[in-house]
Amino acid sequence: MKVLANDGISKSGIEALEKGGYEVITTTVAQEQLINYINEKDIAVLLVRSATTVRKDLIDACPGLKIIGRGGVGMDNIDVDYAKSKGIHVINTPAASSHSVAELVFGHFYGLARFLHNSNRDMPLEGDTNFGKLKKAYAKGVELKGKTLGVLGFGRIGQATAKVALGAGMKVIAFDPFLDEVNLELDFFDGQKVNFNIKTISKEDVLKQADFITLHVPAQKDYVIDEAEFKMMKDGVILANAARGGVVNEVALVKAIESGKVAGAALDVFEKEPKPEMQLLMNSALSLTPHTGAATNEAQDRIGTELASQIISILG
Repeated sequence: MKVLANDGISKSGIEALEKGGYEVITTTVAQEQLINYINEKDIAVLLVRSATTVRKDLIDACPGLKIIGRGGVGMDNIDVDYAKSKGIHVINTPAASSHSVAELVFGHFYGLARFLHNSNRDMPLEGDTNFGKLKKAYAKGVELKGKTLGVLGFGRIGQATAKVALGAGMKVIAFDPFLDEVNLELDFFDGQKVNFNIKTISKEDVLKQADFITLHVPAQKDYVIDEAEFKMMKDGVILANAARGGVVNEVALVKAIESGKVAGAALDVFEKEPKPEMQLLMNSALSLTPHTGAATNEAQDRIGTELASQIISILG
């Protein structure tokens, strides 16, 4: 049986599938050629990440497909309900990249809090001629320890991010419309465990109390953070969006930065991927990454082996 990993798969995932008797094809097929390729090669399992879309036309045109798999969390690029209505299994790996995203968020937070994103650009250009000026410019950093992190969306990734925050000595508050409370267990290198019980509060209270805010919500029709939400926040707040492009109003974000309401923001996702707005790319208050939240070697290994395990379990 053949598996097409159109957006790639880790070596560990390939090995697990091949051990299970599957032929794994890692050729990247262009979207417009995908239907023909799947039918000509008799592909039974199509694995994608975010680059390939699996819509109704492809599902209808490829009756041999038995499984559609998404390496990661979001399923926005797959017509999930329609595929299931046609008897196709749809799988993903919601837990595999949670910690990777959490660490990226905190990489951004630490960088913004100490102006590392700007200092790393300015030092090579002016470090030998304007050292004193740069030192003065970047001497008003803040510490994360003792600050309050507000988490909007307290699912797997939100909880993983909260664990990093607790380890950093932050207070954690959270909003989630589907959860009243969550027990977080922090595991340490020597086997010790510490438990924290976090009771969720209203979105408004999170926005009003948090020094740092991180979003971990699915794509939705309206903005989660818009002008009204920015007005509720503390002055000098630092914000991160490593969830989905379109959950933060980017125009309102720039205005909030210009007014001083937002001291800095981290964006890993954008409303207009893969061509973010130039006013975002050139804004010195923004710390930017090109949608790499789940892009660690460890996460890709977990994604590959989890997909393989699910495929073997379903098809034998």
